[in-house]
Amino acid sequence: MKFSEQWLREWVNPPIDTRELAERLTMAGLEVDSVEPAAPDFEQVVVAEVLEVSPHPDADKLRVCRVDDGSGEPLQIVCGAPNVRAGMKAPLARVGGVMPGGMKIRRAKLRGVESFGMLCSARELGLSEDHAGLMDLPADAPVGQDIRDYLQLDDALIDVDLTPNRADCLGILGIAREVGALTRSPVTVPRMDEVPAAIADVFAVEVKEPAACPRYLGRVIRGVNPEAPTPLWMQERLRRSGLRSLGPLVDVTNYVLLELGQPMHAFDLARLEGAIHVRNALPGERLVLLDEREVTLDTDTLVIADARQALAIAGVMGGEASGCSDRTRDVFLECAFFTPERLAGVARRYGLQTDASYRFERGVDPWLQRQAMERATRLLLDIAGGEAGPVEAVTRADFLPERAAIHLRAPRIGRLLGLDMPRDEVEDILGRLGCSLEPLADGWRVTPPGFRFDMAIEADLIEELGRVHGYDRLPERTPTGVLGLKSASETRLPRERLRATLVDRGYREAITYSFIDPELAAAFDPDHTPVALANPISSEMAVMRSSLWPGLAGVLRHNLNRQQERVRIFESGLNFISQDNEIKQIGYLGVMACGSRCPEQWGVPSEPIDFHDVKGDVEALLALTGRAADFEFRPDRHPALHPGRCARILEDGRPVGWIGSLHPALAGRLDLPANTQLAEIELAALESARPARFAPISRFPALRRDLAVVVDATVPWGEIRRVVSEAGGETLKETRLFDVYMGQGVEKGRKSIALGLILQDSSRTLTDQDIESVVSRVTAALREQLGASLRE
Repeated sequence: MKFSEQWLREWVNPPIDTRELAERLTMAGLEVDSVEPAAPDFEQVVVAEVLEVSPHPDADKLRVCRVDDGSGEPLQIVCGAPNVRAGMKAPLARVGGVMPGGMKIRRAKLRGVESFGMLCSARELGLSEDHAGLMDLPADAPVGQDIRDYLQLDDALIDVDLTPNRADCLGILGIAREVGALTRSPVTVPRMDEVPAAIADVFAVEVKEPAACPRYLGRVIRGVNPEAPTPLWMQERLRRSGLRSLGPLVDVTNYVLLELGQPMHAFDLARLEGAIHVRNALPGERLVLLDEREVTLDTDTLVIADARQALAIAGVMGGEASGCSDRTRDVFLECAFFTPERLAGVARRYGLQTDASYRFERGVDPWLQRQAMERATRLLLDIAGGEAGPVEAVTRADFLPERAAIHLRAPRIGRLLGLDMPRDEVEDILGRLGCSLEPLADGWRVTPPGFRFDMAIEADLIEELGRVHGYDRLPERTPTGVLGLKSASETRLPRERLRATLVDRGYREAITYSFIDPELAAAFDPDHTPVALANPISSEMAVMRSSLWPGLAGVLRHNLNRQQERVRIFESGLNFISQDNEIKQIGYLGVMACGSRCPEQWGVPSEPIDFHDVKGDVEALLALTGRAADFEFRPDRHPALHPGRCARILEDGRPVGWIGSLHPALAGRLDLPANTQLAEIELAALESARPARFAPISRFPALRRDLAVVVDATVPWGEIRRVVSEAGGETLKETRLFDVYMGQGVEKGRKSIALGLILQDSSRTLTDQDIESVVSRVTAALREQLGASLRE
């Protein structure tokens, strides 16, 4: 919200300077982004009147003017502005004057004709970007008066960055109310008397969606002059608020928007047919907006329509077909309250952002519409003439926001703020903020004003008291309280432990966007249709990720492009999967690695990382759960992974993740190394832990028996380990795989597996008979279940 300090001080004029005013607003939560002068520095620029205009003897585009600057003697000025004419008044920089930027005005000859000064455009004075001609001043501008005094340019422009909950300050009225409360200064609201109807003309209004539009006001005004000049004071206030003048019909509604915070719109009455209908858009209905864009409206979009077509997107932007023009003589002025929930996101859906939608989305005072209508009517009649009809109002009180009373307890104020605030100060602050108070024995019953949607509970009121009293004035006290240790669940593995384990193994954590390129989404996870964004930041961030791999691939490429040849990264975050007409958010842990197995050194030869290295890292994470035996790596196929080096991770038979080498085709497409390894596993599976249990160390020795068996080459180690463990019983404490051989002496299509069986009993020393019994059970189980045979 950008506004003129002079304009604000017409409403409330506290005895503080501009710097302190900005500081007070910032400390109260209305952060001042900038304070700038209304005009750059310049000197000796006065109001002047052009008396005569004659052609230049030696230049077709120049004119020789006689100009009265109030000094008594007319000056000769050579001017090239196309709009210069006899009788006009414009700014004149006298000889010796200084222009913005430091240029000094001197006597000069232009194509042989002397010029004693310079007639100025608004851009030359730094007042706007308009340089189509001289700045045309009103006919009653006093000749000879300094232009800074005439336009009151010794003013400051204050730009306030408002949080979304403070829509009430999106107008001079709201800012003045805040300043009045902060400085305890009186607020003087300009008179906005009711404008009596001069004609009986009305235009019927029907609200078909009262829940979205509980209040709609309309008024017919006939005989306006759209070419009437907007008063200079209004043009200046609009300019200083960042808006340019577009004629009285638009300027008046913009002025009310800035003054009261109430958006309004003027329709050309001659272009309307039948009646106004506030309804939802029809299927396939289209609308050409004021910015000449044509949009297809969704059926849940609220529109303002007549009997023939949609005229505007309610609370967002009007349509071209019903807009006012230079030929408009009769207007229909509308002013409404739209429910914030219904308008939230509508403008962004169509790629729009307007001053009206910005306010309606955050909430406009539902009791302000009548005041705004009367204010706009009076201004329009005073500027453009015409006659106003009666106000046509449709109100559904049952759909208007109701402000429930809040019980504010005096002891609670002291407890939260650490300050015993006097009752009269509480009542003064809340009263200045627009609240109604009813005294109670232990405090007050407070009814918030309609324009403060953010006051709903007792803590909100106490926050307002602390904010207006001054956060910097609250006493500093060391907080005290009873601190208790929160018990940690033994069945849940902290995510920090998973992160620390990967960091200890040489990985670095990455954080990437949840929005990714649709092409990458299809490449890494073609089995899931990604969730598309309605209004993406860019085409490369148009869908939500269903895998962490696309983001990690971008991080990997970024590091490789910066000469980081050995990269290990991981990320924990949510994947968004559209399933059964809902978006499921599932936490995953993803890892990606490439380069050499070990950092470069003299003691170990450089070898590229492979599938088993990352598998070992994943197994280290699974071991933290105390349930490593519940997980299995089963060969499978994934579109993004190498067909021969890919496995699905199962938990008790349920798929929970993938691991493998990046598919060669995808590696080439993304310009990543061929040995890039990656894995992804559900966080829920990793965070579910089995509590550790005490087991005494056996006093009896452990014995080892080695066993070499031949099985089919397709049998995975996990299946072999399961069979051995089940057959070995409690005596078998550990199974070690120490050799795998395929080649001469072993039948083609089979492999030799060498196992070390660690046997031990907690109550006695095992005999040879005990050991042979275990070995026999293991070999028999391997033979029966996996078709294994002992290697000779």
